[in-house]
Amino acid sequence: MTATRPRVLAIAEAANPEWVSVPLVGWSMASALRAHADVHIVTQTRNRDAFLRAGLIEGQDFTAIDSEAVAAPLYRLASLLRMGEGKGWTMVTAISALAYPYFERQVWRQFGARIKAGEFDIVHRITPLSPTIASSLAPKVAAAGVPFVLGPLNGGVPWPKGFDSERRREREWLSYIRDAYRLNPAHRRMLRAASLILAGSRHTASEIPARHQHKVRLLPENGIDPSRFNLTAAQSPDGPLRGCFLGRLVPYKGPDMLLTAAAPLLRDGRLVLDIVGEGPMRGALEALAAELGVTEAVRFHGKLPHHEVQQVLVQAHLLTFPSIREFGGGVVLEAMALGVVPLVVDYAGPADLVTPETGRMIPLGTRPEIIAALARQLEALAQDRTPLVPMAAAARRRVTESFTWDNKAAQLVEMYRALMVPT
Repeated sequence: MTATRPRVLAIAEAANPEWVSVPLVGWSMASALRAHADVHIVTQTRNRDAFLRAGLIEGQDFTAIDSEAVAAPLYRLASLLRMGEGKGWTMVTAISALAYPYFERQVWRQFGARIKAGEFDIVHRITPLSPTIASSLAPKVAAAGVPFVLGPLNGGVPWPKGFDSERRREREWLSYIRDAYRLNPAHRRMLRAASLILAGSRHTASEIPARHQHKVRLLPENGIDPSRFNLTAAQSPDGPLRGCFLGRLVPYKGPDMLLTAAAPLLRDGRLVLDIVGEGPMRGALEALAAELGVTEAVRFHGKLPHHEVQQVLVQAHLLTFPSIREFGGGVVLEAMALGVVPLVVDYAGPADLVTPETGRMIPLGTRPEIIAALARQLEALAQDRTPLVPMAAAARRRVTESFTWDNKAAQLVEMYRALMVPT
């Protein structure tokens, strides 16, 4: 008989409530599951103190695995090979793939006997999110007769044509041979052994071989904690149109394209722009703003603590975010949760989140085409912002109905139960 609350061993090597990006995703999903299932989280020792500060009890709620003997030197190697802070993410992932097997061996050493003894109904590897990193746990868990859940997997979005210079500036040399991961027999064994494969995007779902597609379910990696994003944008009809860019200041996120497209409106006072984030382009962007004559209309906030981000974002009418290679698009959901309408490129992660009712999307094209399309959208909304009010309301509804962490956890538990039904 299926238990009311599934007993879940949640593997989240990267999970930290005090960090952002993948560690915050890992933490948010694993901790949200605790309201719907009996969950024991297994994470890496670097996250231990943050777990304790969050009120979790070591041994009862979580176990911290010390894999630093392998992880630490490889992390230092990855930092050297990426050739710049915030660059070379494909290289970082590749080096992580070398360190991760040692972590899983330690997990099996501590939990293998308990898995074989039937103490868990489900084993779910939440992080790493990268679809390229194989799991040696998957076939062992499957051999023990316990369903193994993988994901949400996300990443590997192809670089669009015409953006090779951005690719080189990001030091993404390894991305040219990324597909070599498919040749790894451990990766094929993982997919065979998994009972359920969660894909964080339509692109990643399409990368799963056809013979495993019956096990694939779409579940975007990002979600919203309503306690963190609990304000509502006014969408005021008065004053200039307000845009906000939120993200790392790196080439593929397109902040320079945004400044160029917005320059005429910024100069004549019909648009003001907040830029929240830090990165290697900061100096060049400030110089570009001066060259375009828009310095007075653009405010660079730098990197803000996560809890302060919504204070700036909620003042905007639009999230102006022309990224051309976004895997998940967490900032898009954050804006939608606040009733800030996203203006994004119709490609990859954001395209899975934004609908015609909840935001505006511009076609993926060359740099000049994106800049021109972005300028047209901004000009139209500066002239008439009335469409923003219903879109903002629809965006908030969409997030509330489908993208809170609690909602996603409830969806996951229903998937677990389906796997637990005797066949």
